[in-house]
Formats: sequence, C-alpha cells, structure tokens
Amino acid sequence: MLVVLGDTHSTGGLQLTDTVADAVDSASLVVHAGDFTAGETLQSFERRARKLVAVAGNSDSRLVTEQLPTTATFRFGGRQFVVTHGHRHDRTSLSLLARQEGADMVIVGHTHRAEIDHVGGAVVVNGGSHADPRGGEPTFAMIEQTGANLQVDIQTTRGSTRERELL
Repeated sequence: MLVVLGDTHSTGGLQLTDTVADAVDSASLVVHAGDFTAGETLQSFERRARKLVAVAGNSDSRLVTEQLPTTATFRFGGRQFVVTHGHRHDRTSLSLLARQEGADMVIVGHTHRAEIDHVGGAVVVNGGSHADPRGGEPTFAMIEQTGANLQVDIQTTRGSTRERELL
C-alpha cells in the first residue's frame, strides 16, 4: 500500500491520528507532497516510514528545501508516478509534467484539499492535508494494487472513505 500525505505544516510533530499512523506504519511506501515546514518534521517522517518519497513545498524551511527535490518520480503497482508540491503548476503544466516524466499518475499537495482528477492522460491525486485542512475535513490518500488496477481512496483521518476510484 502507498500512503499519500502533504501539507503537514508542523514544527516537529507528525500530527498523525491513530488511523493515519496505522496507515503509515503498514505502508510499503509513503509519499509526502511537501510543506513539512520544519526539518524536524521531515526527519520524523523519515524515521517513521518504511520508505519515503518526498518533495519540498513552498512553505518549507531552508533545511528542508536543501534536502529535497521539487519533483520526484517512482514506480508503484506497475505504474509510473511523479510527485510535486503543485504551487508552480496549473492543470496544463501538470499534464505536461506527467508527459515529460512518462507518468500515469501525478501526486500533488499545496491546496490542502483532497481530490482525484483526470488531466490530459494522467490521474492527479491530492491527498489533502491530514494536519492542516483548509475548508474541509483532514484527509489523506491510500493507493493499493487490486489485480491489474490501482484503487485510490481519499480517507478522512478518522478512517472513513470520502472518495474512491479504480484505475
């Protein structure tokens, strides 16, 4: 299972509910779409996650931005992913980024609002914010392989499914 987090905006703690902590602990991969804010928060995620892919966001400290790229790629479930914070992208440029990286899926943050969207030929997943939601419930995303497909779930931090899509 892959867990998508972003926009933690913390000065040290992970700010995980039991539901999110359980998901992070059982995930084979945690992807963080930026805005840890403090280096201590990034280090806490690095210690907690079995494997972490992370990018810097627009609110990250210099310590974080010096350690993380603005864009990263990885494979999961037989698909190519690209992750970026999203503050420098609109729908068109996300589609171009996906094409440039040969990605089927794009993971973004920045808006603090969860969604699953289709842009060009790519699926864009924003897990929202588990710690600093704006205008809605705190959320995160889980992506699991189910046969030849990937199932994307937007979850509330209390554990209920808000949105699900099979890709």
